[in-house]
Amino acid sequence: MENKKQEELYDAVIIGGGPAGLSAAIYLARAGCRVLVLEKERLGGQIALSAEVANYPGVLSTGGTELTEIMRRQAESFGAEFLAAEAKALKVEGEVKTVLTDQGPVHCFGVLVATGARPRSVGFQGEEKFRGRGVSACAVCDGELFTGKPVFVIGGGYAAAEESVFLARFASHVTVLMRGEDFSCAQTLADKARNHEKISVITGVQVESVSGTDRGLNTIRWRNRKTGEVTEYQTAEGEVLGLFVFAGVEPESGLLRGLTALDERGYVLTDRQQKTDIDGLYAAGDVCAKELRQVVTAVSDGAVAATSLEKYAAAMEEKTGLHPKRPGKPENSPFSGETLARLRQLFRHMKSPLILRLYPDERPASRELARCMQGLAAQTDKLRVETAKDPTAETERPCVRVLRADGSDTGLAFHGVPGGHEFSAFVAGLYNAAGPGQELDEETERQISAITRPVNMQILVTLSCGLCPDMVTAAQRIAAANEKVRAEVYDISLFPALKEKYRVMSVPCLIIGGEQAAVGKKSLRQLLELIAHYS
Repeated sequence: MENKKQEELYDAVIIGGGPAGLSAAIYLARAGCRVLVLEKERLGGQIALSAEVANYPGVLSTGGTELTEIMRRQAESFGAEFLAAEAKALKVEGEVKTVLTDQGPVHCFGVLVATGARPRSVGFQGEEKFRGRGVSACAVCDGELFTGKPVFVIGGGYAAAEESVFLARFASHVTVLMRGEDFSCAQTLADKARNHEKISVITGVQVESVSGTDRGLNTIRWRNRKTGEVTEYQTAEGEVLGLFVFAGVEPESGLLRGLTALDERGYVLTDRQQKTDIDGLYAAGDVCAKELRQVVTAVSDGAVAATSLEKYAAAMEEKTGLHPKRPGKPENSPFSGETLARLRQLFRHMKSPLILRLYPDERPASRELARCMQGLAAQTDKLRVETAKDPTAETERPCVRVLRADGSDTGLAFHGVPGGHEFSAFVAGLYNAAGPGQELDEETERQISAITRPVNMQILVTLSCGLCPDMVTAAQRIAAANEKVRAEVYDISLFPALKEKYRVMSVPCLIIGGEQAAVGKKSLRQLLELIAHYS
């Protein structure tokens, strides 16, 4: 392998940033391996959706997002690298393996698949039609959007019991609908749901359909599985309801289908070292065939896999003579670890300077936004921070607008603080605005150039949503390439009036020209189709 490629070589690539993947990253990085974690949506996987984790040894109680963040920081402190990218395919023959991603190929000695499992659909009428418009599988992402509204939960397992208690913080009332006669989780958790003053539990029923209007869901029907009696719940006129589906999971093992052995349900078969039947290919966490799927078992899987992978990578280094180059230690900066190194690498490729113009208000978020922007500007001479001189300038605050060096507007703005999942999307927006930007094919460039009328896109997001950055990045790429287009991103936790105005029940929510155009993950091509329709 030539020197340039050797510099891009990793000892291990971990696909999936849940507890299994993060645990493996901690062990591998601490052992001196160069390791990259790929995550296509949100770090933490399913655990990031849990409001409370109370059965992890040594931790009395914490939130899933908080536990994930600690694991990430720990892995990063040892030198683990992170990349927001989706793995599309694996090439696992030979000593050096390749992970093909939507950000390009990544080369390594060993691969750990820790992709977890995804929520299973129930199949009732209207489930897909109203997904993102009243039907959700993420209480953490969407629960707050149903404050003061009736909420229904489908399921009888651990997630249904736990999330019904979480949703009761916001909802006027929570009704749990389950096929069985009782919760199938631990009795202590089941009792918390059953005894909660704002939760009702209805057993032995099956949801048949939901319906509603462009405002969202207003009707849900379920049938008693023994008597056949049908019950319909309908909100008062003009009101909406929320429906959260927690009906089990299925493995995210598509990458390995046809490549290695899976069981009849699609779970990956491994040995006690988490190794598959292919040398250098490992799996860990909920994607594996196992008896118990909990954070503690996922973390254990990751540690075991990492220990085995470390030995495998060392043997490959000796066999091939190739030695991956590890990044330096984190510096004292608002950004830690590999984040800092990747920022500097990206900023070196920016062609034109930009101005980050701040529009503050009196809220603490303004100070946080200023610190974040100043931290970015400290890494490159291509960025300069300034505060808007006119305190009465009309814009929703706090806000940062991205301007060109001559003061002209690029059309990119973030209202709030681009942290959490939105940080990478914001940085990608800077790269696109400064040039050369993310590469576009000829047809996409033609479609963007064909936009001749002004288009104002507002993207309403939450920082805990792992699906939001894809839409944000796509919208900003279009805006950066066409001066007629604006892409303004809002953290709706800071702008509740927008949530009410546009009746937002799921994120990301796209508004074009003051009209709700779409919810949920959207690609650049899909956004161009929506722009053509609404403009």
